[in-house]
Amino acid sequence: MRGIKTILSWILALLLIAMFVYLADRKLFADPAQPNIIFATLAAKSGFELFEPTGRFVTGIIELLAALFLFLPFTRRFGAFIAFCVSAGAVALHLSPWLGTEVPLVLGAPETDGGMLFYLALGLLTASAILMLIHPGKRRRRL
Repeated sequence: MRGIKTILSWILALLLIAMFVYLADRKLFADPAQPNIIFATLAAKSGFELFEPTGRFVTGIIELLAALFLFLPFTRRFGAFIAFCVSAGAVALHLSPWLGTEVPLVLGAPETDGGMLFYLALGLLTASAILMLIHPGKRRRRL
């Protein structure tokens, strides 16, 4: 049973690492002349200008840290917790009136992503919760 948990832990961790590195790359290293549509929408609808670019950079750095902690087996559960918190924040913002479940493709345009980013956040939230539960802990020696 421990072997199956280890394999599942690695599969979920690698999936989460790939997604969080990709998402952090889109936040940190995208074209600086063009704002990130999610954070620009949050800034425009909420009135908090710190969402773009400060919130975007902070979120990207936290996502990279989560990916790093997920890669190392002895910090994997902590990395899954960070990933869970980031994903829970994303789901909460998607459920708020500021962002909504369907994000516009261009600020002010009627075309949306069809809820794809919301479902991605739900998937990452679920995967990180499962990883926190199934990651095998340290073997304890019995005396």
